[in-house]
Amino acid sequence: MIKKIISGGQTETDQAVLDVAIKLGFPHGGWIPKGRIAKTGTLPGKYGLKEMPTDNYSECIEQNIKDSKGTLIISYGKLTGDYDYARKMTLKHKRQLLGIDLNQTIAFKAASLIKDWIQLRHIDVLYVIGPSENINPDIGKQTASIVEGALILDLMNASPGSDITDFSEKAYLKKLHVPPKTVNEAVDILMSEMPLKDKVIIANMTYGELVGLNSNLGSYIKNIFRLWSGNDELIESCRFVTKNKKLNEDGASLTIIESLWKRLRKTHKIRVVK
Repeated sequence: MIKKIISGGQTETDQAVLDVAIKLGFPHGGWIPKGRIAKTGTLPGKYGLKEMPTDNYSECIEQNIKDSKGTLIISYGKLTGDYDYARKMTLKHKRQLLGIDLNQTIAFKAASLIKDWIQLRHIDVLYVIGPSENINPDIGKQTASIVEGALILDLMNASPGSDITDFSEKAYLKKLHVPPKTVNEAVDILMSEMPLKDKVIIANMTYGELVGLNSNLGSYIKNIFRLWSGNDELIESCRFVTKNKKLNEDGASLTIIESLWKRLRKTHKIRVVK
């Protein structure tokens, strides 16, 4: 699952991607030329990008690629200029590459393709680069819709080929709006959404099996509860429960899983009657 979104912040497209990351609670970053110079002017301070010691944007592109696991290039037709350079540098540094040509792919299908690629190639840090409004005045909104759809599908662990139209984006974002602040609140949310079958399975696991569960359920918890993007109150609650002041995001997700497991064992554990 995606842990971080990277962008160069140069175009309306790049900034739209950063806006999506902020909206959904994903950490974001990237490199921008010295002076925070973008093609749209000076990049606003709300975007947490770092300045390169040079004003050469090509160096920013290469560094953004090196810092990511996969490069997503959104375009109209043949790649030229910065976008072809991004393609070449992605191949040079042996990162995963996906190109979406919006002349050939409609938006909601693009979201599905990106989600499938993210999951197939195990992309956790994603670099996105796309065209300016000179190419299409609606490209910022269109890119935001595509990337947001792909991220929501990824978070929901949608099956291959699923479209964002198969899900209720409004309902999902409503759940994201107020993340839990305590371990108990997090467990309440998980239990309210978890099918009975999954509750029974977890309740009958051994303690040792929980570590394996943390690899998939833990990633979901870290994203949905924003442990990767500033939910300090929930992490502090996990630290209080474990009495470990240095507990990180991975430890916090495991703490929530353990608390979920303990509660489910009281209500859903299968007992053999002799």
